[in-house]
Amino acid sequence: MPVTVLLVDDEPLVRAGLRAVLEAQPDIEVVGEAADGAAVIPLVRQLRPDVVAMDVRMPLLDGIQATRAVLRSVDEPPKILVVTTFENDEYVYEALRAGADGFLLKRARPAEIVHAVRLVAEGESLLFPASVRQLAAEYGDDGGNRAARAVMERAQLTEREAEVLRLMARGLSNAEIAARLIVGTETVKSHVSAVLAKLGARDRTQAVIAAYESGFVAPG
Repeated sequence: MPVTVLLVDDEPLVRAGLRAVLEAQPDIEVVGEAADGAAVIPLVRQLRPDVVAMDVRMPLLDGIQATRAVLRSVDEPPKILVVTTFENDEYVYEALRAGADGFLLKRARPAEIVHAVRLVAEGESLLFPASVRQLAAEYGDDGGNRAARAVMERAQLTEREAEVLRLMARGLSNAEIAARLIVGTETVKSHVSAVLAKLGARDRTQAVIAAYESGFVAPG
């Protein structure tokens, strides 16, 4: 089955460019487009895309608010890939905190765009971990977030789960973590699922953000 994508951007040329790049791939299908975040929820409910590629800055409802709305209102919500002009942008970090699964630069090369969509759809690795770490260092609470610290303390991660979370924050995939720890991939998947459940995180991006903001992992 192809990865289905909904494109959300107020610039028609950006949508056209993303569509051309993605539809050139046999395993990706663009199922719809929208010009503003305000149109996302009904389209997501109608089209059930696997991934929403969404501009972070739009005139009526921006990508941050739209991300929150989708995650709050849609059962089994899609993965959300924020599309942005600037990499080191507080809006991007706020979108990640709101629940976005990753971000993509508008100037990215076609191969990077395709890779980002596939990686976010699979959900087994962190997209651009170095950039997420840099954003956390600049815009995160750097261990000063009381709520994040409380969540981490309540989680009571086992020693192995804590090790897995640290490796997730470094951007390692499940397969890479398995190789590092000399265990099976299914074992790693079980540990990742346990970490997400204990932290109340919907995916590994949110777990890593919580790890940075609680001070469990240093973003610097």
